[in-house]
Amino acid sequence: MTSAAPPAIECRGITKRFGHVLANDAVDLVVHRGSIHGVIGENGAGKSTLMAILHGFYPADSGEILVDGRKVSIDDSADAARLGIEMVHQHFMLVEPFRVVENVMLGAEGGALLKHGEAEARAALKRLAEEYGLAVDPDARVEDLPVGARQRVEILKALYRGAEVLILDEPTGVLTPQEADDLFRVLRALRDEGKAIILITHKLREVMAVTDRVSVMRGGKMVAHRETSETSAAELGELMIGRRPAAAQRPAPSAPGPEILAVEDLRVRDNAGVERVRGVSLALHAGEILGIAGVAGNGQTELLEAVSGMRAPESGTVRLRGEPITGLDAAALRRLGLAHVPEDRLRHGLIPEFEACESAILGYHGDPAWRRFLGLVSGRKVEAHAARLMRENDVRPALPRLRSSLFSGGNQQKLILAREMEREPDVLLVGQPTRGVDIGGIEAIHERLRGWRRAGKAVLLVSVELDEILALSDRILVIFDGRIVGELPGGAADERRLGLLMAGAAA
Repeated sequence: MTSAAPPAIECRGITKRFGHVLANDAVDLVVHRGSIHGVIGENGAGKSTLMAILHGFYPADSGEILVDGRKVSIDDSADAARLGIEMVHQHFMLVEPFRVVENVMLGAEGGALLKHGEAEARAALKRLAEEYGLAVDPDARVEDLPVGARQRVEILKALYRGAEVLILDEPTGVLTPQEADDLFRVLRALRDEGKAIILITHKLREVMAVTDRVSVMRGGKMVAHRETSETSAAELGELMIGRRPAAAQRPAPSAPGPEILAVEDLRVRDNAGVERVRGVSLALHAGEILGIAGVAGNGQTELLEAVSGMRAPESGTVRLRGEPITGLDAAALRRLGLAHVPEDRLRHGLIPEFEACESAILGYHGDPAWRRFLGLVSGRKVEAHAARLMRENDVRPALPRLRSSLFSGGNQQKLILAREMEREPDVLLVGQPTRGVDIGGIEAIHERLRGWRRAGKAVLLVSVELDEILALSDRILVIFDGRIVGELPGGAADERRLGLLMAGAAA
């Protein structure tokens, strides 16, 4: 990075309102070429809004943007692309039935004769794979790719379009630790080629590991800029939330109650007919958090879907309080006291186009409590209910009529958790509870789950975050290739032992 060259990106006094919500308040940001610049903050701090303005999704109400020292107007994503600014979104923007090469070409087809454009895209993919280690089969369909490979496709799309400034919004939220390491290797290579990388994240360990400089946002304002080598995770955490984060906890010894949920020899296939769960058995007790650790893609998703009623198992039995519930749908299971927070909040947890108050009753929308004369849903009752949930669970902004898609991922997650815990189910199935959630939100969610356990409820927790599994679980089951390969008491487990089991090897 040279001080003589103008910054790749400079934001001056960027301000943006959504109704009464001030999302960005006179924000300044300077990003240089040949650097990885972290932008961190709690969910709702305004970092994603700032990046959306840089990429042309929203116009700023005031302020100015300079690219390479020249004032520019970015009215849409096409303007951003012409200026060399590309963005990899937290939720991928890929056409899943299309092949990799078709997704890379999309919007840059090179004219009416697609075969010439495809030949050019294939050559570019080959070159980029060699330069940056971004190898992906160009003929693979995106819907068949694991999450890490899909993210590589997003980065390839950006580089194919000539990205000089690459924005990544919460890029490791859906990645395994190994995939995150691969991503960081690619980002360092891009930095060394002179690209400017903007990394939006809330994971302080990653900020310290990969960034050169970091800027901190809180409450829509930019509150600090630091050279990464001159700060610490502790200082950044305090700047993010305005106080010192709580110390990490390990679960205290517990005395679980009677068995409440039992899974016996469960076998489940995915949508392609591949057996993903291979004879899994487990028991969950009242007053217990049972964690399931594993690298993503080893059957934990299909296991949760089968137990929650989202997917029919091929064989095996699920029992709730001793009674078989195998094959019952999610609505029936809710009535029996089993609730589910799904791993993919946008596909299965809420409807992005719905207002937040509507998403706050999904799955419970048939309740007579929401009805008024002639059985019609009372918007007033639903809005009041959502307002209370938002207030009690610190969902920001507390606007029940705001569209669900306009909330940050962490606030969407808090709303879904609040909805599923509202009826006090005896069993709570939770998939990736803090994916995309900031430090303060993680503390709040973890404390809610611990409180559930103290109240004698049972939690089945699936997470790829080992820190989370270790912090919450009374017992830990490790899943590998669709089978349970180990069980450890939570208090005695450590990352090394779990990592070996997750890789299919015993210590």
